[in-house]
Amino acid sequence: MDTSAARRNILARIRSAQGRRGAATDAERATAQEYVERHPEGPRPPLPHTRAELIARFTLEAERLSTTVAEVESLDNAPAEAARYLQSLNLSLSGDVVAWPALAHLRWADAGIQASFRKPADADLVGITGCFCATAETGSLVLLSGAETPASGALLPQTHIAIVPASRIVAAHEDAFALMRAERGELPRAVNFVSGPSRTGDIEQTIVLGAHGPYRVHVIIVRGA
Repeated sequence: MDTSAARRNILARIRSAQGRRGAATDAERATAQEYVERHPEGPRPPLPHTRAELIARFTLEAERLSTTVAEVESLDNAPAEAARYLQSLNLSLSGDVVAWPALAHLRWADAGIQASFRKPADADLVGITGCFCATAETGSLVLLSGAETPASGALLPQTHIAIVPASRIVAAHEDAFALMRAERGELPRAVNFVSGPSRTGDIEQTIVLGAHGPYRVHVIIVRGA
């Protein structure tokens, strides 16, 4: 379901309540950008900086969240690692696998994976996505919605496999938002921070995985990307 129209209507009502009409002007955008740039950051804990340190910290935090992590040297190796992971769990490599259209150029068939490149449906069991970036501080994946990167790829399937270029691992959430502003300007319709498998403790405070989304998350870190 496309909620873009509803989002525009909500924002239009907020602008109307503020006594403003129409879309945001260039002057208003410049004022907002200037505020963001001069607004002081809050206190932050010591965080890694080098690529090796970022990979190590991200892996540590992701595994604490029950995410499994593997590393490959190049993007071309990602399909084979995805196939290895699925086979290790006796999961199907065909029929139930859906991947981001943005990943269609990789040689999935050569790895034995028969993937569909579209938005996932409820019946799809495995979702393969990339990410906009990842945060080392919390072991989280950051996904931005779009036609080639549907958010549902990380939300509907029972098993989520994410490809993470090592160069896109940043220190913290603040760095992720700074990267969004620098590269995208405006945020997309949905920004998702995925921190391990879906879980809930609503019933007797017992943690249950997969309650509201995937109950497996496997990250493939691409060192050469």
